Amino acid sequence: MTLSPARVPDTTGVRRLTATLYGYAFLDDLVLLYPVYALLFADTGLSLWQISSLFALWSLTAVLLEVPSGAWADAVSRRTLLWIGPLLTAVGFALWVMVPSYGAFALGFVLWGAGGALGSGALEALVYDELDRLGAADRYARVMGRARAARLLATMASVGLAGPVLALGGYPAVGAASVLACLLTAATATRFPEHRMPSAAGDGGWATSLRAGLAEARDDRSVRGALLLVPAVAAVWGALDEYTPLLIRDLGVADETVPYLVLLIWAGVTAASLLAGPAERLGTTGLAVLLAGAALALAVGAVARTPAGIALVALAFGGFQLAEVLADVRLQHRIESTGRATLTSVAGLGTELATVAVFGVYATLGTHASHGTVFAMLAVPYLVTAVVLAARARPAVT
Repeated sequence: MTLSPARVPDTTGVRRLTATLYGYAFLDDLVLLYPVYALLFADTGLSLWQISSLFALWSLTAVLLEVPSGAWADAVSRRTLLWIGPLLTAVGFALWVMVPSYGAFALGFVLWGAGGALGSGALEALVYDELDRLGAADRYARVMGRARAARLLATMASVGLAGPVLALGGYPAVGAASVLACLLTAATATRFPEHRMPSAAGDGGWATSLRAGLAEARDDRSVRGALLLVPAVAAVWGALDEYTPLLIRDLGVADETVPYLVLLIWAGVTAASLLAGPAERLGTTGLAVLLAGAALALAVGAVARTPAGIALVALAFGGFQLAEVLADVRLQHRIESTGRATLTSVAGLGTELATVAVFGVYATLGTHASHGTVFAMLAVPYLVTAVVLAARARPAVT
């Protein structure tokens, strides 16, 4: 555990940090291209295979850069990476609307993937270390839960605004709004406080940070367990999110109704994010119960084929979101070295790889079963994770 000894928190410093974080998180996901970029690709004349290859390139970029960027964040200023990342993304979005073509889309996804990788791990590490310095590390769960809620609110706002902006100014207007959001994100990132000394001052730079972080994961069983828990919780529901419109359309509702039911799901996820602070008291057994309950809600809701069933799916996704925040909290509390961003990025890499695997599993199962059945089947890994957590908690109780 890396929680500082009990002391009076610096409330002014905490307020500045959290205000910057919430603004950064909101602007980072206020991208109007999100709900329409697939339409842009199709309208440019790309085939389904070309569009799929772009998504694969995006994922590959994130996989390749996730851990090296985390080690770099431990070796240099984390704040610097947090403002460079959105600038790279802004360039990518500008290319999409200025010179729409397969090559521009591919380069844009590489820049977007690189920008996301620079912030992955760096943000969590900066926030945790600053809270720890301010004597408020115990607020990390609540703070990050609210930050995720801010992101989700921005995503829902993007969905709501994309249509009107697209109708008024077409893809150039949507792209310009997205570039502006990225620039504002970068400007907000410069406001983050950062008091740690980058480890690059020593010999070895980022390579030394990478070795140190991986060594801690190898030598500390509790760190390894926390690392594995993050993808175990985050990957499946993160992949299922991409298929929720198809699940909803199978209900027989009109296409124009689908976005409203998708918003219902994300409203549940947003509400759950705000419960992260109180939920930290659940402990390992409580986390196991949360996962099991969410898995059952997912299975029942997915096969119900009714709007009420979608409400259960929203409840399940909210549970998984809450569990994901708590898994990150467990990891941050267990990291003892300066390689916090490195290890957080290792967890992110595990999530990326597991998510890609879930996509493959879904495609395989979906050729023989309905979307509702596949959703229900993919609730099983969460039940397994819940059983493992409950088993590990049992000796601590006796």
